[in-house]
Amino acid sequence: MAGLMAGFGHYTHAVVRGIPASLAKEALRSSQADVDLEQARREHEVYVDVLRERLGLEVVELPADESMPDCVFVEDAAVVCGDTALISRPGAECRRGETVLMKETLKKLGLNIVEMTDENATLDGGDVLFTGREFFVGLSKRTNQRGAEILADAFKDYAVSTVPVSDWLHLKSFCSMGGPGLIIIGSSEPAQKALKIMQQMSDHRYDKLTVPDDLAANTIYMNLPDKGQVLLHMTAEEHPESIKVFEKLKDYTLIPVSNSEKVKVDGALTCCSVLINKKASI
Repeated sequence: MAGLMAGFGHYTHAVVRGIPASLAKEALRSSQADVDLEQARREHEVYVDVLRERLGLEVVELPADESMPDCVFVEDAAVVCGDTALISRPGAECRRGETVLMKETLKKLGLNIVEMTDENATLDGGDVLFTGREFFVGLSKRTNQRGAEILADAFKDYAVSTVPVSDWLHLKSFCSMGGPGLIIIGSSEPAQKALKIMQQMSDHRYDKLTVPDDLAANTIYMNLPDKGQVLLHMTAEEHPESIKVFEKLKDYTLIPVSNSEKVKVDGALTCCSVLINKKASI
């Protein structure tokens, strides 16, 4: 298992997408807060810049599409593990067109494409937590049991367990991986309940890092050859108490990235990129 986990968090490429003007008024959302489009674009630019300049990933930047207000949230369109990409079937019907360009892009990157064509299945990538050892799939308003079954079929090397998600949009709205064997989790009752279910379902033991704010628990962990362990997280302006918890992570490079506008349309840090570890071509 140690060998399997050695590459956990190692990425070479990231797929991101621009923010259409339509995001501000038409993107799906659970709150009624007004989105400052220019600020959202500035924040996204910094996010993409961190991936490319600071972390050295090869970033594939897809153009925004005005007819798809949510298209910046690329994570929902595909689940990539190893050299396989599962093209999802988003739970919101108006988002299903987002998968077309994602499929073409991942195919060009040389990944093996599996498509979710079953009309009874729905799956958003934001409901999929890959721990390096197994998958947890949130059963939410956007992802159903059939979607989870097709994911299990696409990634046969890994166990897949389902976790009910009721109070939030996605499973990763309140948790993410903070390293091999470390789950970062929000402190709300629904988040803690979901963690308990994950621990009960799993044959593996995970450490947990609990942060006061559920939204702050959505982070991006990487382990890069010349950078070591890196954690992208929301800023101290957004979640001061949670950031104090991240500061306990020794030997990590902590990179705060502001997400104040995209949060208003239920977007978290992981939502805005599909991360890929591409083996060097021989």
